[in-house]
Amino acid sequence: MWTLADKQIESRLLIGTARYPSPEVLQDAITASGSQVITVSLRRESARENNSKRFWAYLRESGAHILPNTAGCHSVKEALVTARMARELFDTNWIKLEVIGNDDTLQPDPFATVEAARILCAEGFEVFPYTTDDLIVAEKLRDAGCRIIMPWGAPIGSGQGLRNIEALKTMRKRLPEVTLIVDAGIGAPSHAAHALELGFDAVLLNTAVALARDPVEMARAFKHGVAGGRLAYESGLMEASSRAQASSPTVGVPFWHNEQTQ
Repeated sequence: MWTLADKQIESRLLIGTARYPSPEVLQDAITASGSQVITVSLRRESARENNSKRFWAYLRESGAHILPNTAGCHSVKEALVTARMARELFDTNWIKLEVIGNDDTLQPDPFATVEAARILCAEGFEVFPYTTDDLIVAEKLRDAGCRIIMPWGAPIGSGQGLRNIEALKTMRKRLPEVTLIVDAGIGAPSHAAHALELGFDAVLLNTAVALARDPVEMARAFKHGVAGGRLAYESGLMEASSRAQASSPTVGVPFWHNEQTQ
């Protein structure tokens, strides 16, 4: 068990709900993943007509913690309006804050994100801000009141994995009191495992599962990847070395061993 905001949960895998072939596949994939937190974009999903009733019904019946998200917002005003609507609709103070600054890279606007985070935190929201791997922005989000920060591994939907490992390591080291969740860019279970091996608390992903040939089995693969990565971190990973080290050292080998091999 670990603590996410004010909840005790088991899984360190958070799953998005967009782009699945059907609500039934979405439901089966989330079950296979073991995830207890699912994200939903209020602006995007509300605009969809196809299967919308079944989608919203599943969200209400899933038993998972819902993390509404302000995806599609490009300004502080848009993000604030969407967050307040989400709080009313889902009866939760959790909000994944996204304020996009560039439509091509989907890179967040750091200035607008920090400003919106400060306002929402003051209004009692538990803000999960999506940001880049920039340490200074992360520190300003913490100072704005965010207890949880979600740096990207790579641009949304790119599947590149952890593109700037040193920056992520630095963020983890410098913000030990903050819950850090890698969000965006995760394309394979090995990427998720790597994030957990670095000491990140969880990962959030969507595209890698939703667009897989078999979303349900891919969700199951990510479940094991995240679990393995966390277990490795807690067990203590060996440090990389520039020199080879024999796994069976020669110290203590009986003297007759060498004679027999001559």
